[in-house]
Amino acid sequence: MPNIVLFSGSSHQDLSQKVAERLGLELGKVVTKKFSNQETSVEIGESVRGEDVYIVQSGCGEINDNLMELLIMINACKIASSSRVTAVIPCFPYARQDKKDKRPTPTNSHAEANAYSRAPISAKLVANMLSVAGADHIITMDLHASQIQGFFDIPVDNLYAEPAVLQWIRENIPEWKNCIIVSPDAGGAKRVTSIADRLNVEFALIHKERKKANEVDRMVLVGDVKDRVAILVDDMADTCGTICHAADKLLSAGATKVYAILTHGIFSGPAISRINNAAFEAVVVTNTIPQEDKMKHCSKIQVIDISMILAEAIRRTHNGESVSYLFSHVPL
Repeated sequence: MPNIVLFSGSSHQDLSQKVAERLGLELGKVVTKKFSNQETSVEIGESVRGEDVYIVQSGCGEINDNLMELLIMINACKIASSSRVTAVIPCFPYARQDKKDKRPTPTNSHAEANAYSRAPISAKLVANMLSVAGADHIITMDLHASQIQGFFDIPVDNLYAEPAVLQWIRENIPEWKNCIIVSPDAGGAKRVTSIADRLNVEFALIHKERKKANEVDRMVLVGDVKDRVAILVDDMADTCGTICHAADKLLSAGATKVYAILTHGIFSGPAISRINNAAFEAVVVTNTIPQEDKMKHCSKIQVIDISMILAEAIRRTHNGESVSYLFSHVPL
């Protein structure tokens, strides 16, 4: 492909390299470093004048540093006269801060109720920052909330891991025809119904009530999982309190086995120890976030490679083709 340059940020260089190999490209030369005062420095090591530039940087690890690095790389390419700059962000940072969803309750004090009205919408701020830096296009995967696309005034392609998830289920769960797809919260109902329809199986969901962020108070199962393989599906897992509680709930309700399939495996804090102690057959994640270190400490974690989806999206975007094919198919 002529007139295309692919750069990698420092957050997930292994994924960037896989994408480059699938496209038959060499990663562009870029040097990122920090000054002694911790400011980020980026040096683009080749000409990008008139080129179609793609920068792969996932929202993981040192999220704030990696986000700043991405903004600087976008701006550096833009002011170096690139024709277009596309930010490829497999895991979108701050995606969970997408709305003012904190509401006062009768038990809240007046001060707490007022504080709820000042909750930020940080995902919108990140969208503004990317646009101001000079991004012309965003490619991401399984946004936590689809309305984030509306935060941008530039094109956003939100890819889905669903085709790869369906393929993994059919190839790795022998009893998949007797499975039930379960959402660990009401917000994921649309996601699980889509997968259940494609597999021609039933679905269930768990209604959860939180005391506070990352802490679930109570769970109620809606659906019948007795004598079935339960497959929990969600877009991300952070401390894994929700999915581990959900697994216990499903087993107590009569499920024979429990799998978890997640697009973004953040796995912070006590997540790994919780997974190790939970009754999962496997916890399956994509490689939008590096998982090598986590897999060393947890044998239950398995990874679906989505580099082929990102690579095909880049190829189609560069050639001016539709990417909608990728919503239902895994490219070869």
